[in-house]
Amino acid sequence: MAEETDCYHCGLPVPPGSDYRVSIEGESREMCCPGCQAVAQAIVDSGLTDYYKYRTDQARTAKGLIPEALQQLELYDKPELQRSFVAVEDDNLREAALILEGITCAACVWLNERHVNSLPGVVDFRVNYSTHRARLKWDDSQIHLSEVLKAITAIGYIAHPFDPGRQEEIHKRERKQAMRRMAVAGLGMMQVMMISVGLYAGDYYGIDEGLKNLLRWVALLLTVPVVLYSARPFFNSAWRDLRRRQLGMDVPVSLAIGAAFLASTWATVMQTGEVYFDSVTMFTLFLLTSRFLEMGARQKAGQAAEELVRLLPAMATRLLEGGSEEVVTVAELQPGDRVLIRPGESVPADGLVTDGRSSVDESLLTGESLPRSKEVGSELIGGTVNVESPLTMQVEKVGADTVISAISRLLDRAQVEKPKMARLADRAAAWFVGAILILATAVGSYWSLHAPAEAFWIVLSVLVVTCPCALSLATPAALTAATSALTRMGLLTTRGHALETLARLDRILFDKTGTLTRGQLQLSQTRTLGALDETACLSLAAGLERGSEHPVGRILREHADLPANAEAVEARPGFGIEGRIEGTIYRVGHFDYVSELAGPAEAPDVEGGTAVYLGSEAGWLAQFVLTDELRDEAHETVAGLQALGIEVELLSGDHPDEVARIARQAGIQHWQGGQRPDDKLAHIRSLQQQGLVVAMVGDGVNDAPVLAGAQVSIAMGGGTQLAHASADMVLFSEQLSHLVGGVTMARRTLSIIRQNLAWALGYNLLALPLASMGLVAPWMAAIGMSASSLVVVVNALRLSAPATRPREARQMLAQ
Repeated sequence: MAEETDCYHCGLPVPPGSDYRVSIEGESREMCCPGCQAVAQAIVDSGLTDYYKYRTDQARTAKGLIPEALQQLELYDKPELQRSFVAVEDDNLREAALILEGITCAACVWLNERHVNSLPGVVDFRVNYSTHRARLKWDDSQIHLSEVLKAITAIGYIAHPFDPGRQEEIHKRERKQAMRRMAVAGLGMMQVMMISVGLYAGDYYGIDEGLKNLLRWVALLLTVPVVLYSARPFFNSAWRDLRRRQLGMDVPVSLAIGAAFLASTWATVMQTGEVYFDSVTMFTLFLLTSRFLEMGARQKAGQAAEELVRLLPAMATRLLEGGSEEVVTVAELQPGDRVLIRPGESVPADGLVTDGRSSVDESLLTGESLPRSKEVGSELIGGTVNVESPLTMQVEKVGADTVISAISRLLDRAQVEKPKMARLADRAAAWFVGAILILATAVGSYWSLHAPAEAFWIVLSVLVVTCPCALSLATPAALTAATSALTRMGLLTTRGHALETLARLDRILFDKTGTLTRGQLQLSQTRTLGALDETACLSLAAGLERGSEHPVGRILREHADLPANAEAVEARPGFGIEGRIEGTIYRVGHFDYVSELAGPAEAPDVEGGTAVYLGSEAGWLAQFVLTDELRDEAHETVAGLQALGIEVELLSGDHPDEVARIARQAGIQHWQGGQRPDDKLAHIRSLQQQGLVVAMVGDGVNDAPVLAGAQVSIAMGGGTQLAHASADMVLFSEQLSHLVGGVTMARRTLSIIRQNLAWALGYNLLALPLASMGLVAPWMAAIGMSASSLVVVVNALRLSAPATRPREARQMLAQ
């Protein structure tokens, strides 16, 4: 140990007259300089004071002055390391997925969220109880990632960037440790129960006092490892909560186990009173078993999110300039690299096919079982599987910028965002623990006056039987199971409220192009209306549409030999695009929009298609007629939604005649054509004012404000990134029939959440009075509490069954 004149941190002499002190484990320790003081304080603040307890010698180098745990956290601030797991939204705003170790109950989630969200610079921090994954968004100019990780460490938990391999290791470690604790508790319980049978029989038939005391001591020795090892997680969690002045669910559990053990130990030592070693071991075993089964169910419910991130391979074959190959880790790939993907291999990143032709299995992303054909110029998504022939791909996006990473972030956001019912349940559970402790005190006071011999075990039963684990598990277990099932189907839930709102849906509005129709527009006719020929008109239109993501713009560009160079291009959403080409102003878009520039005229007739017009300051130039086909499953989807009691409408900006044609084919009775984005938004507002819950389905092109205006917005998987970011759900499968399954799943989810909450509340309302009246023994309370939590989780896992398809929905409604 360092002398009084030596620095407690580094061991160097403390300069005379200096005063740098840090309180370590309740004692004021002298430091030699501000640097040692700062590092020591960081160690204390991070909860790593065991560093001083277990070190064998003072470190003499700067690197050695910092514990390894803190050194590792600092590494996470390096940009090259963050590239693989951090998404950068702007210069300073960043987002990352983390794993939290040490989470044992919903109170742990609440504690971490409240603690981290209070840090300056943290924009948002949410934890998914089912997967123990957290989504962190922070301002890097105010706080660094390592500082957030240290803050989490300071309250007794461990956080690190999400890695599927490490998560699997954690899951295995958790299962092994839980099984060891259960084994110790089980062996202890069996031996103690045999001894208890002898003691109970002795109370009835008579037993020698010496033998009775001997049996008690043996039971005590057998119970010690159960309490100190098997029940240790409950005590750690309770102490952590109490240090933060919170009442978590393990507080009453720990009080029950600790009080019963101490009272029994006192009775054994003093050779008087009752012992409850059998109740202690039984309660510990049942609670551990319940949480072990809950852990397995929780990990199963979160498998969809884990499967997504496991899709990316660990290695990739990069092609070098000379044609040679090298095998590198996926983390080493950079945009612009060329990689070879052999049949049966997974695509390592997002990019474009530069050579080859093959089929690619995208089922784990889209839910579509049939492979999709890929050729030169086709997009490849990281994590999909090449089926037939070798493909060469040019990498465009890696790391956090890939589609899989974006999907994972959206899924995490959905699972950590809590709907209203979940927030109410969490608040109720937090207050319920306090109410339990107050009630237990009142019950104990009453029985102490009327039946002192019975008071202790009755209070013990009250503490055990009313633990609100089931209440806190009711909603997150169901939401995680439901979102995972929908993700496997190709319908990604990106907002926590989406399922709850979708279950109450009254009306669903569809966009036309790219939603009800395939979005594969064909230019069926070009009619010139001025002096320019067809080639020149297509060149002008393609020049104006050069930067557009709209399907019409892509079609016009594909049919133009050489797009013109347009300047001062300005898009007017829902109307068209204007720009200057060689000094002349041109417009392409709707008839009314072009007529404002080209002059009044009578719109030419259009049969079976959508018309787009081109005009300039000098007059009208061309009419482009585009046709699109209805999706195969559109009619069945509309019928399925109507069978569920949901009214269906079609809103489109296309010509009313074309909208009417598509509506007739799809079986939609209510439709409106010629709708601008503001018209669609106004229509949604009017429906909402009537008290209707409205959903909007669109591809997101020009529809982002409309999607944002609906209570539930669903973007097609082929839509824009803006639509994906603003939508509540994303239909990556591009299968409209999955919407029926989504509504059915949402209704099942809401029903199961209500069942879980009703069960949790009903159980407590029934068990509490019975325990307070002394009708529930401690061992019965242990079984009841564990069974209550297990019932909630198992009930939620019923949502893992496949969602209902349209035909099944109609059959269900008929029954």
